[in-house]
Amino acid sequence: MMKPNVVIVLADDLGWGDLSCYGATRIHTPNLDALAARGVRFTDSHASSAVCTPSRYSLLTGSYPWRSPLKSGVLGGLDPAIIAVDAPTLPRDFHDAGYRTGAFGKWHLGLGWTDLDGSTRDAFSPGFAAEMQGHGRDIDYNVPFRGGPTALGFETYFGIAGSLDMPPYCFLDQDRAVGVPLEEKTRLVTSQRPGLQSPGWQDDAVDTTVVARAADWIRAQRGGGEPFFAYVATAAPHRPCVPPEFVRGTTEAGPRGDGVALVDWMVGELVGALGEALENTVFVFTSDNGAPTMFPDDGDVVVHRPNGHWRGQKADAWEAGHRVPLIVAGPGIAANKVCDELVSLMDIRATLAEHTAEPAGVRGGAEAVWRVGDGTSFAPLLRRESADAGVARVLGHQAYDGTLVLRSGSGKAIFGTGSGGFSEPVGKPDDTGNGPGQFFDLADDPTETTNLWPNRAGQALDMIETFERTTGFIRGTR
Repeated sequence: MMKPNVVIVLADDLGWGDLSCYGATRIHTPNLDALAARGVRFTDSHASSAVCTPSRYSLLTGSYPWRSPLKSGVLGGLDPAIIAVDAPTLPRDFHDAGYRTGAFGKWHLGLGWTDLDGSTRDAFSPGFAAEMQGHGRDIDYNVPFRGGPTALGFETYFGIAGSLDMPPYCFLDQDRAVGVPLEEKTRLVTSQRPGLQSPGWQDDAVDTTVVARAADWIRAQRGGGEPFFAYVATAAPHRPCVPPEFVRGTTEAGPRGDGVALVDWMVGELVGALGEALENTVFVFTSDNGAPTMFPDDGDVVVHRPNGHWRGQKADAWEAGHRVPLIVAGPGIAANKVCDELVSLMDIRATLAEHTAEPAGVRGGAEAVWRVGDGTSFAPLLRRESADAGVARVLGHQAYDGTLVLRSGSGKAIFGTGSGGFSEPVGKPDDTGNGPGQFFDLADDPTETTNLWPNRAGQALDMIETFERTTGFIRGTR
């Protein structure tokens, strides 16, 4: 039998509570509900960061985001690449294993643009700082960019450089801009930044165009004799919330809720493109971080709680910032199973390596755990015969400002005095392990209402010392 195909769909700013299979009542997501019924739905899954660029870095490399040049915050659409061209990556694993590889949609990991004066920026140079507000009028869009998806293991790429609120407002095909963006974008929606667009650019056509290209590519691979890996990253439901007309008003949660419905429709389009190949395809759905709740103009965040009952929002060290939906279905995977074990999106690279039986990982220790980079495979949790039995470890996440968050069992230590993100109080990070912080026992206090740090600071110190010893993280560097 041919190796299983793999499709990963990564939504943008979609929260833990946005899907009806996770409890949403004002948004209906039938395609994702059907996927959950065919597979495993995780309740304690986490992005490595509460914001998009570092989260995506971890998913595609299997490494903690602090290993990249970007130590906090996010990139703009015009910032340089933060994944080294020779770095081991998830698409490179599949390409080397004989898979056809394609990426579609939002990239947001930086690209090697060339300025009009011929110069380039290098994220690996000393003093690098992201310029999220860059306008891009100084870029030569006729010159191919470097360090993008096709330099990292994807044979095919079509998408956009960053979020839909960032210039350049144009599509990218392989390693260059499509329809050179030389005209000023005059209609800026909500949080869109000033910059250049390509002729005829339409914000509400981005996701429909991307999924059409992805579906065509998948159909072209079917029956080709080689397995394939497709990575599809949506622009929705991130701001600006511009759902196309056919999904507008289909939910009771405003434009942002309609964006979630658009994502669900996109999943349906990809499932349809797979056809009979669906039975031999591992399908992964997740989100890069939690949902923002500070923009009520995008839709209801009171009755419809996009992050469920978890505290905080996107960017925060609290649970809503980094706890995300995760659904995995496919051959050899249990159906209609709910898993409450702690997992990370950083583990997906190791998990797929083990589940597709490719030798990209290393088994080690008495438990014969499959590891890739910093990630640990949760493939045993996917199997039909497996009882939930996660691997004991200290797992890290980070907030927007780089505040370190550690989990061990139900214990959660935040090495900072506030959210580290968008919610007040923001506070200050302190990853020495000796300063003030926050400690919560999620088993007894899942909504993080009682800070136990005064009595549990010693346990937090043990956690960060273990994390430093096992990962090489250096305390007190941020």
